Amino acid sequence: MVPLKDENPIKITPYVTYILIAVNILVFAYELSLNPTQLDIFFHLFAVVPKELTYSFSGVDLHQGIPELVTPITSQFLHAGFTHIAFNMLFLWIFGNNIEEQLGKVKYLVFYLSCGVLAVLAQWFFSALSDVPSLGASGAIAGVMGAYILKFPQAKIVTVIPLGFFFPLFRIPAIYFLGFWFLEQALNGIASFEVNASVGMESGGVAYWAHAGGFVAGAILGPILGLFAAKSDEPEVMG
Repeated sequence: MVPLKDENPIKITPYVTYILIAVNILVFAYELSLNPTQLDIFFHLFAVVPKELTYSFSGVDLHQGIPELVTPITSQFLHAGFTHIAFNMLFLWIFGNNIEEQLGKVKYLVFYLSCGVLAVLAQWFFSALSDVPSLGASGAIAGVMGAYILKFPQAKIVTVIPLGFFFPLFRIPAIYFLGFWFLEQALNGIASFEVNASVGMESGGVAYWAHAGGFVAGAILGPILGLFAAKSDEPEVMG
């Protein structure tokens, strides 16, 4: 299923979402300027390498230009290819603006980065000795989706579902679209235990636990930061 847009209009200009998308694209453009050796060095420096993060938590000084404890932030702006960044930015474009409107710009940025960090830690917990760099905005975006499903469960998501040579459009409520997405990530994460790293970050594939962890983090942090607080232009109900 590929979402195209949501039918959930906003009243603000979502500058933070636009800036996040722009920074991700600019960093990816820089990645494209690097040769394979330079890119590998760049990823190992700014992406999360779980084994190195484990050493850092233990107080080991890795003598790197960038402290490993910073990489849960920097890794959120790295991507491994055109498909990776295209889908991440599409999901951020669709779901981010509504959450930015609800939380406000500052809280939204804090929320986004925090979800990304917690997503990294969720993946790290299940692969603490992996040497494979973990990178991408999907953990943070999963947090946005976790907040979205709580606040806008009935918002319609215009979705393409490929059926052979046909690409029909469907209007799917967010609770079903995002609920199915989360269930898929959780089940794939569980399956990775059974296949000995044929999926997931250990093999350089999809970090399913980061997605599931980010989603749960967003569902928890969103309400804490005011996801359900009345907006200033909404009328107060007198009881």
